Amino acid sequence: MTSSGAALVTGGSRGIGAAIVVELARRGLDVAIMGVSDARQTAARVTAAGRRCVAFVGDVSSAADRAAALARIERELGRLDVLVNNAGVAPKVRTGILEATEESYDRVMGINLKGPYFLTQAVANWMIRQRAERPETPMCIVNISSVSAYAASVGRGEYCISKAGVSMATKLWAACLARHGINVYEIRPGIIRTDMTAGVKDKYDKLIAEGLTPISRWGMPEDVARAVGVCVSGDLGFSTGEVINVDGGFQLRTL
Repeated sequence: MTSSGAALVTGGSRGIGAAIVVELARRGLDVAIMGVSDARQTAARVTAAGRRCVAFVGDVSSAADRAAALARIERELGRLDVLVNNAGVAPKVRTGILEATEESYDRVMGINLKGPYFLTQAVANWMIRQRAERPETPMCIVNISSVSAYAASVGRGEYCISKAGVSMATKLWAACLARHGINVYEIRPGIIRTDMTAGVKDKYDKLIAEGLTPISRWGMPEDVARAVGVCVSGDLGFSTGEVINVDGGFQLRTL
């Protein structure tokens, strides 16, 4: 990616999303942040890096919020070259799949899968229209999934299903958009130290110490952000639909 352009990061106010926002600003991109919490601290880091930042409250599962976000980005930044679908939630209460509720299922799937799917649809169509003006500009879409796309956790089935869906959505969009020069990637984080994992810190401390991951440490948001940075750099121009594991080697099967 050249030292110009604009990116949208959903869930960009804290955790993995905030680290991605800062990484993209460091790489020379203006950044729009869409999230449900206060993004002022993260926005300040973007402006400190010399880039423009547009931050707004919005729920990715809401069609009206998605449309309002893109309208504001077009008005204030004038373009969009990168979309990072990072916003995601776990169930409010971990419940076995024999007892899980439709309310929890609908909430998780709306935020983690349906919202990003239709946001990608809108952004992809805008990117295709921009191609006439900037035929050589690298454009890409990056989906943040999880090792839960393939590792079954029966205490949060809706989360696992949503991330498996994100993985397939990556393939679908990659196949659809390749002819338009828009590459699509999936970043698959493992155990990352964030607010979402704070409640299970002791559990994962023990599992990591016992050898759960070949790289024996917690992942950090910056580990994920650097992987996103590689995707937006343009250096993977002949790759699309690629899955990049940021999991300390969790996906390896060893004997």
